[in-house]
Amino acid sequence: MKKFMLLTIACCAVFALGCSKKVEPAPAPAPAPVVETREAAPAPLSPRQIYEADYAKLPTSYTVVKGNCLWWISEFKEIYNDPFMWPLIFKANRAKIKNANLIYPGQVFEIPRAFSLDDAKAARVKAGKSKKKSAPESKANLPADIREALGYGF
Repeated sequence: MKKFMLLTIACCAVFALGCSKKVEPAPAPAPAPVVETREAAPAPLSPRQIYEADYAKLPTSYTVVKGNCLWWISEFKEIYNDPFMWPLIFKANRAKIKNANLIYPGQVFEIPRAFSLDDAKAARVKAGKSKKKSAPESKANLPADIREALGYGF
């Protein structure tokens, strides 16, 4: 029995080692010649330019879905990221909205992106913020001029 076991182990070892073929790797293709072109490196963008580019990518319209209200829409990060700015949406869509408490699924609202600091402060006061704290918070999506005027940086 021992001989049979040894013979089996030896056959398995020969089979495992002997059947594997050594495959030579294919020769690598010759590298293509490198042609150097010198282009002027683009000037690095300032933080304000980066912010303005990101702000320009934000949506300018929003389609209402079931359960939305103007407060929640303005609170979305891609809209204003500030719920107290809902009067801006209401004012821009006055023809579509008769009552600010009644909006309907499927309505498409314009999202104003060009507004002044006074407009933003007035909207926040109308939405319930005190006049002392009427300036938008630093996390709000604001035009670059307003951010700079408030000293928030970029």
